[in-house]
Amino acid sequence: MIFRTTNPRTTTRPALRRVRTGAALRPLQHRLDPARVEEIPFRAADGVRLGLTRIDSGDRDRPAVLILHGHTVSADMFLLPETRNLVDVLLDDGYEPWLLDWRGSCRLPYNETGRKYTYDDVALYDIPEAVNHIRRRIGDRPLFVVAHCIGALCLSLSMTAGLVPGLAGVVSQGVFLTPRLAGSTSLRMSVAAELLKSRIDHIPVDFRKVGLWSKYTPLFALASRKASCPDPTCQILHNSAWGSGASLFVHEHLSEATHKRLADLFGPAPLWILPHLRRIELARSVVRWHDTDHRYRALPPNALDAAARIDTPVLLLAGSENGLWLDSQELCRDILARRQPQLDVEYIEIPGYGHLDTFLGRGAAVDVFGHILDFLGERR
Repeated sequence: MIFRTTNPRTTTRPALRRVRTGAALRPLQHRLDPARVEEIPFRAADGVRLGLTRIDSGDRDRPAVLILHGHTVSADMFLLPETRNLVDVLLDDGYEPWLLDWRGSCRLPYNETGRKYTYDDVALYDIPEAVNHIRRRIGDRPLFVVAHCIGALCLSLSMTAGLVPGLAGVVSQGVFLTPRLAGSTSLRMSVAAELLKSRIDHIPVDFRKVGLWSKYTPLFALASRKASCPDPTCQILHNSAWGSGASLFVHEHLSEATHKRLADLFGPAPLWILPHLRRIELARSVVRWHDTDHRYRALPPNALDAAARIDTPVLLLAGSENGLWLDSQELCRDILARRQPQLDVEYIEIPGYGHLDTFLGRGAAVDVFGHILDFLGERR
């Protein structure tokens, strides 16, 4: 057996250190003139340190675009120096990019240390406060949002709570209101959470940091089964998605330079977030975790039931080979067309792309970003 049976009386959950709200964000990796990159650290209302980054376009009249990453990645995924990235494309097309590192960012310490959080916290605190900060800076200029994966999922909860009204348009990549995982992925998430919760709090991605004789070695060994790539980080992401059995990208879409940086672009996945994710997936909707805590009453119990509050056009993007969220975006389009036909919702499938390669792929500027620019351009 890979996992030993332990006596629950003698096994205790590893204690988490106190949240490090004052820690500086890890530096961004980019090729921009440093004078154009404005780092804006701020604290959410619950005291957690976050980070906003504004890219100065030199033109104060441009529409602004807030970009949201997924869980365990960061704003770095939109600034890849080795490719023509999303920020490059937005700048060239006349927009002012803003990037939020919310509390699930690997530039921050909260996935490994500190107090636990749920996606309710991201929807209630992180995204609305970032939007408010940007609006104080840009005035009446239009504000768009481009959101990826869990960032988009949390944004949908903020939107249906009415916490970010008046956006000029939203692009959601991978998932939005109606998450759907493959049955095997959903089952593995549940089993892994139960088997591992007494032993570890997170699953790392960089084997070099944990070492051969660590408690994480069996996870890396499982991820390596039938893997076509010898790199352990690629195996646990592409071949396993942190043990879920899903795939996060189409391997051949990554440049060699991006592939070598995977351990820097991705951070550890916290296991204590899985119960909320599991509840969301079982409901086939973004649902609130905190049902009795009055601090979260502003959030709807079920975002899909509150979808009528969405007051902006939405573009749903997904790769045809998305091995994580499957056809969640197409499902969302169909359900909203039936239940909320007054909403302006469009769905576009990107042939041959998976999940993260829609932003990390070396050809994304040609194959993906044009759809984003077309959507924004029609509404600027």
